[in-house]
Amino acid sequence: MAHLYVYLPIAGISVHILLLLGLGLMVGFLSGLFGVGGGFLLTPLLMMIGISPTVAAASDANQIVAASTSGTYAHWRLGNVDFKMGILLVIGGIIGGTLGVQLIKILRAVGNADFVIKITYVVMLGIIGTYMFQESLKNLQPRGVLQARAGREAKSWFARCSEALPLRIHFTKSGITLSIFMPLILGTMVGVLSAIMGVGGGFIMVPVMVYLLRMPMHVVVGTSLFQVLFTCINVTFMQSYYNHTVDLMVALLLLVGSTSGAQVGARISNRLRADQLKIILASIVLLVMIKMALGLLLHPSMMLSYKGGH
Repeated sequence: MAHLYVYLPIAGISVHILLLLGLGLMVGFLSGLFGVGGGFLLTPLLMMIGISPTVAAASDANQIVAASTSGTYAHWRLGNVDFKMGILLVIGGIIGGTLGVQLIKILRAVGNADFVIKITYVVMLGIIGTYMFQESLKNLQPRGVLQARAGREAKSWFARCSEALPLRIHFTKSGITLSIFMPLILGTMVGVLSAIMGVGGGFIMVPVMVYLLRMPMHVVVGTSLFQVLFTCINVTFMQSYYNHTVDLMVALLLLVGSTSGAQVGARISNRLRADQLKIILASIVLLVMIKMALGLLLHPSMMLSYKGGH
């Protein structure tokens, strides 16, 4: 079976071809199902098979371009993409992605890039996973209680900030009205995280669009993939040009699987209820966070003993 192994020139290791194809298929499926790029799951998995965090993050962003292209096309055909909202998020994402790549360049120069990527993952996954899980459990309450709480929350700090900003426009597909600065600001924040974590930002943007912007879940999935696509194109180019951390062999094998998986995920997404999608995604996010946190907290010799090492 040795001939099924491929050498990854930038990563500097050999990996089984079917392992990378399988990871790509799984992440593509998640991409189409939840409207996320899948990087929040794939980058940690690539680290677990021996690829360095900087190479894993940059190469992952590259393959997400293929998965999100496939997923965006599938959701566009289903009428689930708010292009007006998506374009504003993309502009913010490109600004943030450019800033994030420069930050990684500085961190690599001082030798802290890998540690920062891992810590950022654990913190962001913990915050987002916990919040999504709590919100999903709240939705199990009676509809009257839910609507009363939603009304109070919608008029809280976020709603007041949004109303204070100028240039408010109506987003027909999403059925909401807000300032164009709100998606620009949110897109910039997600763009910075995309560069640092090697993700399209969908796993952050989906909760933001659902709970802060109050967009319908089916429109959120398609619009998030549209934003992820262009954010990752920018991050991939910048990482390759400035940091030389994109392993094309990793990206190519992953995208072969992810393109097919995204089509299947998009079809299943339309058949599941919004609350079901949210609670499944929250559970996956929390599981990955726990796995990464253990990797940072446990002593290396303890991790080896669990796996039967010496």
